[in-house]
Amino acid sequence: MKPRPYVLAETNWNTVREHAYEVAILPWGATEAHNYHLPYATDIIQSEHIAAESAGRAWEAGARVVALPCIPFGVNTGQLDIRLDINMSPSTQFAVLRDIVQSLARQGIPKLLILNGHGGNDFRQMIRELTVEFARPFVCTVNWYRMLDLGEYFDEPGDHAGEMETSNMMFIAPDLVLPLEQAGRGTARAFRLQALRDGWAWAQRTWSSVTDDTGVGNPALASTGKGQRHLDAVCDRIGSFLVELAEADLDDLYE
Repeated sequence: MKPRPYVLAETNWNTVREHAYEVAILPWGATEAHNYHLPYATDIIQSEHIAAESAGRAWEAGARVVALPCIPFGVNTGQLDIRLDINMSPSTQFAVLRDIVQSLARQGIPKLLILNGHGGNDFRQMIRELTVEFARPFVCTVNWYRMLDLGEYFDEPGDHAGEMETSNMMFIAPDLVLPLEQAGRGTARAFRLQALRDGWAWAQRTWSSVTDDTGVGNPALASTGKGQRHLDAVCDRIGSFLVELAEADLDDLYE
């Protein structure tokens, strides 16, 4: 396989020193159970794929961007009783993110996109705090799984290991997806408190009380074609954003 100059894990110093990278992309996933049929690395695999594909589309359009290696652990405080779900607390995430931002700042990389692939992660308040300390890089974040109307691509998208994630994994890493007959139905129990059910109040869910198979959403209607169509649209949109971000004048961001 020929190294891709926009994927840091594949490239080398000879290539890196030739390019003035404008944007670094940091995919951030999680290590957690995904029903019976998907691997623990599902969030990592999806985020790595989207980061690399989006960077490639931006690179072809002339933007000098680079996808960093994926951070494999996310906030899983509600899943600590599920064996080998690995939690990285928000305070630890902030320490890791700060070190990465500090490295990029010293090296003159002006922009960083955190590509989030896990619902338990939330980087917005971290970015607010980093902005006080670092004028550069400019840091922004995208939750790739929330950027499109999933109803246009899936019958029952699901929240975790459902039709959407299963379809994506069928396209990206089909050898890691077990036959759907082996999957649980992903039935989830809701809070009894109405405000929490309606969503205008929030509390952490205890995953082992919510679901029997660790899934939330039925994967039965998943297909490779649905995943390909969805991921193509996601990568196109993020790729276009990366081009715009690479070209952006950080001293003239507002109109």
